[in-house]
Amino acid sequence: MRIGAPLAATVFALLLWQGVVMFTGLPRFILPGPMVVAEAWWANRAVIAENTLVTGLEVLIGLVVGSALGAATAIQLASSRTARVLVQPMLVFTQALPVFALAPILTLWFGYGLGSKVAMAVLIIYFPVTSSFFDGLMRTPEGYLDLARTMQASRRAILWQIRVPAALPSLASGLRLAAVYAPIGAVIGEWVGSSRGLGYLMLLANGRAKTDLMFAAMLTLGVLSVLLHLVVRKLTARMAGEAR
Repeated sequence: MRIGAPLAATVFALLLWQGVVMFTGLPRFILPGPMVVAEAWWANRAVIAENTLVTGLEVLIGLVVGSALGAATAIQLASSRTARVLVQPMLVFTQALPVFALAPILTLWFGYGLGSKVAMAVLIIYFPVTSSFFDGLMRTPEGYLDLARTMQASRRAILWQIRVPAALPSLASGLRLAAVYAPIGAVIGEWVGSSRGLGYLMLLANGRAKTDLMFAAMLTLGVLSVLLHLVVRKLTARMAGEAR
């Protein structure tokens, strides 16, 4: 049942894609059909696999670092009113800046290698994790807090033994969002400046009018994102209070 629904949706999407190609009669260099893209993927499987590993590494490092920083920031914000006054407005301000505007700056600072792509992934997932976890920390049921105060628990004990465990479902939601956003950040970094990765491969294919290869790289990125989301969802199932 769990496999059947996604499989049916995939088949439906492929049939719809093929129907659009046949109905519109668009040339291959504008909209290649599924079989054409599959042939391009197979013919370039070694190159795609190599660049997928690069993007995957950038995404994984960015996801771990960004999630850790986001969780730590949320705990600090929940623990200190001063931190909320000083840091929270800056977090909101950074989200108002266009991501593409920051990518060249990060490339200038961290270079064209792994660092700038990881920094971009961290930047794009940092706020969702921080916001989700912080919201959970600030919504701890009052009954838990009243009981802890009645037992004369310290602020540190209340934070780590009451508020953090109660906020884990919110953290799980933030991590799942991060798993979706992290590939976007890495690919944007590759578009701005890189010589490896799926984003670079898409730009290269587009510049050479190899639309079929561009679609193959793009679909590979989509599959990578879905798999990452499923893994994170599985790992956070108990944290979110779901049945495995």
